[in-house]
Parts: sequence; C-alpha cells; structure tokens
Amino acid sequence: MSRSAKRLAVGGAALVVLAGLVWWMAQVPAVQDAILTWVVERTLGATRNDLLGDDALRVVLCGTGNPLPDPNRASACTAVFAGGNWYLVDAGPGAWKNLALWHLPAPKLAAVMLTHYHSDHIGELGEINMQTWAQGRVNPLRVFGPLGVEEVVGGFAQAYALDRDYRVAHHGAGLMPPANWAMEPHVVKIDAAPGAGPCAGGSATVLEENGLKVTAFTVNHAPVVPAYGYRFDYKGRSVVISGDTTKCANLVAQSRGADVLIHEAQSATMVKLIEEAASRKGNARIAKIMSDILRYHTTPEEAAAEANEAGVRLLVLSHIGPPTPNAFVRMAFMRGVGAVRPRGVVLGYDGMLLTLPAGSDTIDISSVN
Repeated sequence: MSRSAKRLAVGGAALVVLAGLVWWMAQVPAVQDAILTWVVERTLGATRNDLLGDDALRVVLCGTGNPLPDPNRASACTAVFAGGNWYLVDAGPGAWKNLALWHLPAPKLAAVMLTHYHSDHIGELGEINMQTWAQGRVNPLRVFGPLGVEEVVGGFAQAYALDRDYRVAHHGAGLMPPANWAMEPHVVKIDAAPGAGPCAGGSATVLEENGLKVTAFTVNHAPVVPAYGYRFDYKGRSVVISGDTTKCANLVAQSRGADVLIHEAQSATMVKLIEEAASRKGNARIAKIMSDILRYHTTPEEAAAEANEAGVRLLVLSHIGPPTPNAFVRMAFMRGVGAVRPRGVVLGYDGMLLTLPAGSDTIDISSVN
C-alpha cells in the first residue's frame, strides 16, 4: 500500500471513530439537554425587534400566494413596520406560521387592515389575534376594513371564545387579561359619487399615529364591493398595497409618487391554460372557476403599466397566481413584463424584506429569515 493510501485509510478510520463518538455522546441525556437548552435560549432571543426602529419604513411579505395551494407561499398578508409598531394588511391562511417562524415581535402588532373578505385574505385573523395576545399584546387588536368588518370580526371572536376561556382558566387572567384578547372592528367608510364606479376615485384616512399615516382607497374587485387598497406614509417614505383588483385608475392616482407599489398579479395566460386543460379533462367546475377569476384580477403586464403611470420607483408583484414552483414557471409568469417596465420590478416571495430608510431614496431588498 502506498504512503498516500495509508494516510487515507488512517484518516477514514479516524472519521469513523469520531462519528461513532459523536453518536454515542448524542445518546447521553445530559448532552441532549445541553443542546436543547442552547436551541431554546437562541430561539427565545431571536425576536426581530430591530424591525421596529424608527429610522425606516419596513415591509415584510408574509403571504404572497393565492387560493391555489403553493408549498412556498402563504395566502395574502403584508406586514408594515413604522413608528415602533407593526401593522398587517390581510391575514390569509398560513400567514401566522410565517410570522412566528420569523420571530416577528408579536406583542407590538397594532392593527390589521383588511382589503376585502375573501377567505384567502381573512382566514388567519383569529389565529393572529389569539397568538399575539398569548405572547403579550397589551391592547385589544384593532381591525379596519370595508363595510362588513364587524360581521367578520364577530364571527372569529365567537369561534375563538372557548379557546380564550380555556387559556385564561389555565394560565390566569394576570398573565392573559381577557380584555386584551378582544378585537375592535372599525368600518372604514369611503364616500363615492353617485353612480361612480370604484375606480372613479375615493379614499379615506384610516389612522394617523407615531408619524405614520394610513390611507384606504377603493379598487375594483367586483362583485366584491367594496374592496380596498392601502397606502402607508412614514417619514417621507411610502408604500402602497393594492389589494385584489383589476387595472384601476384610482389605484394609480393613490399610488402617485410612492416609493413601492405591492401589487397583486395573476397570469391570464397561465389561468387560461388551466381552464383549457380542465375543459379537455371534462372538469367543468375548474374550467368555470378559471374563466371567472380572469375577470377580476390584474396581469403582471397590467400592474407594470400602472406602476409606470403612477411613477413608483419599485413594483413588487404579490398575491401570485397560479403558483410558480420553479424558475421555468416564474419565467412564464413574468413574460411580457420587461417590455412594459424594463427595470424597477421584482417578483415577491414569502420573507422578502423591504427597507426604506428615512431621509433617503434607497430601497433595500433582503430576506427576513
């Protein structure tokens, strides 16, 4: 055997012995406990309080999918951080799992703004309320939305009332005050001219606090009426979240001069392909649903055109449909966008973090996880 071969043999044997030693140590309860303690302490210290700094307007995409199942995207949810608090626009299924995994500061959730009441935008409201209360939220959770928000909030409150009572009985009212569990519905009323459509104009101030101003505006998601988008302005920086809508003049008007437009996007080409395939397979139900949804969403190319017209600096596509599980499908989804808007557009993903420093015109894109 050559000298190099002997060295390889000795090295291999040493690795086997080392692996065996590690495996043996992993069976020792004291070693297991030490590792688990390290993991727990690391997790408990991982809360992302840095996102609460007053030096910037920050946005985390906590749900960029749509009702079609997508293992990589939760349903509609966007988190906005400003003035020492954070706010959610929509609370779709899967959103809380993301928020918890990213260690966002649960007790500092100040309000939820709902764009409309499709299930993929509200399904996680009860869980978000419950979990932020259990983790120490010290005030009732304000929930803003169009007409109907009282009914939605009341339904979730009723569904979760027994769970609240169990937890208070178990942990005590001192640790989990029942009053802080409550959700407070706030109807945001936007007056429109008689006979005018939702895209003809209309907006209303939702709240102004700690230097943050939130404005709601009407969009077109008929037959869902009313449906809203929201604009956040903080220290000279601004972000607009479209909600679900067709191409809409009021959205463009409310987005003028904004730094970022986070816009829903549905590929008409891909939806049409699904419709045609369902028809060939004899699945009339899926074919009809695909045909219907083509009429009340915005294509990526249309969103790009709106961003150009509004003069926004960055367009972020979200509420992505159909799912885009790989690079090939994402390429097909973005087809035609570059011809409309060659730069200043990105495809959003769960965990995308946008940082807009105050007193600057920069937009930093990173990941929260």
